[in-house]
Amino acid sequence: MSAARGELPAVARRRVRLALRAARERSGLSQNEVAKKLGWSLSKVQRIELGEVTISPTDLRAALDIYQVADERSIAALLAEARTARRERYLTTQEYRDHLTPGLVQLLQFEQAATAIREYHSTLIPAYLQTPAVAEATLAWFEQTLSEEQRRVRRDVRLSRRDQVLKREDPPEFCLLLDEAALWRTVGGLAVTADQFEELAAVSRWPNVHVRVLPLDDGMMMGTFGYFSVLDLGADPDDAVLYREIYLEDEVVEDPAQVRYHRDVFERFWLRAFDEDASRATILARVYELRAKLARAESAKLPRAARQVSQDQGMES
Repeated sequence: MSAARGELPAVARRRVRLALRAARERSGLSQNEVAKKLGWSLSKVQRIELGEVTISPTDLRAALDIYQVADERSIAALLAEARTARRERYLTTQEYRDHLTPGLVQLLQFEQAATAIREYHSTLIPAYLQTPAVAEATLAWFEQTLSEEQRRVRRDVRLSRRDQVLKREDPPEFCLLLDEAALWRTVGGLAVTADQFEELAAVSRWPNVHVRVLPLDDGMMMGTFGYFSVLDLGADPDDAVLYREIYLEDEVVEDPAQVRYHRDVFERFWLRAFDEDASRATILARVYELRAKLARAESAKLPRAARQVSQDQGMES
């Protein structure tokens, strides 16, 4: 991982908590025994290991001491990570802290550290693959729930994430599983939707991007899963996090069992989906249908005489 990615507070906090838990388990001490030895509450030990709170360098040294971690390089690295983790509240601008959920702020950091991302969507194109027009139209649905400023910030974040994640140096392998139902939802009008699907087909040709469409006639339902994303952070399959979102509620889940379950579900349906070439053809076929429908609608607006001239010109050509 590059130095820049190593400075991400959410990633640093995760590494510290995993290292502490592993060190405690190697020492043979229970969480309750650690709490007694350090004079902490049991809940403090538990919350640190769950990543719910950060740990100060002083407390970290004390914990490593009773875990008998003696390697100075390892200790120094963990102390640096602990300091980085405690900077999390200062990472983003004030408007990010005011207008983005804590889960999304964490996701933005984990995306920068991810080596692979598996993402499932049942209803919409992923936020960072959306065109500006679709991002505007999608966020407009929430005008009763989100303020104009909140929508503006979220739009700006959406439009910056594609370059920050998929076009960065050493980008992650991105696998998008899209339910075919998403291709039948018109967002922002026929032209806007057609432009969006055309853009999706183009991005699907990028070397690190893989898009598959799960056909409607498959007979299996994934819609109950909502939107979720599994982000691999290293070579170990358990070094991963899960992000899931339903409506305006979202969360980052680090429970290995939940991460494995969602990864397995994704892989199972990935194999049932159209292959990448067939998926791209399906997307482009939908673009053609939308363009044809738009052309018919425009033609219907013309006076009858003008339509006849247009048809005659078409026959002559």
